[in-house]
Amino acid sequence: MTAAQADLQIDRPRVADGAALWRIARDSKVLDLNSSYSYLLWCRDFAATSAVARDERGEPVGFVTGYVRPDRPDTLLVWQVAVDEAYRGRRLAAALLDGLAARTVAECGLTTLETTISPDNTASQRLFTSFAERHGARLEREVLFDTGLFPDGPHEPEVLYRIGPLPAGAR
Repeated sequence: MTAAQADLQIDRPRVADGAALWRIARDSKVLDLNSSYSYLLWCRDFAATSAVARDERGEPVGFVTGYVRPDRPDTLLVWQVAVDEAYRGRRLAAALLDGLAARTVAECGLTTLETTISPDNTASQRLFTSFAERHGARLEREVLFDTGLFPDGPHEPEVLYRIGPLPAGAR
């Protein structure tokens, strides 16, 4: 954790955090926004595989949501990563991702992390590429969902980033 992150606490989300996570995702203007209801459910049902950063008042200022893939119980799929605009530039997304990976690897025995990123999201590409580099893990990329699969208008393809095996330090 850097000095810029020292005043922040990273832990599991609580149901009461759902509204704040929805607002952070909405205000990112980059993420596909889910319903507010889905963020409440996420905080209830997937808290063990998600993380939230809290400011000195305990208010959420960033989050990572994820889940263990049912058909690959050794794999954490990271769904969304977002940081409140006022807290960007502190490497908070990296700290959240590192903390979540360490916790879920230790508690769930995970060996692989996956996410999908659209080609125009260079910030996420850098985040996950640097995560793989920090952990000395292999990074594989392939198109998971091509443009034609999205029924709601133009959508860039979603590229699957598969990172692993995660080293013992992250486990």
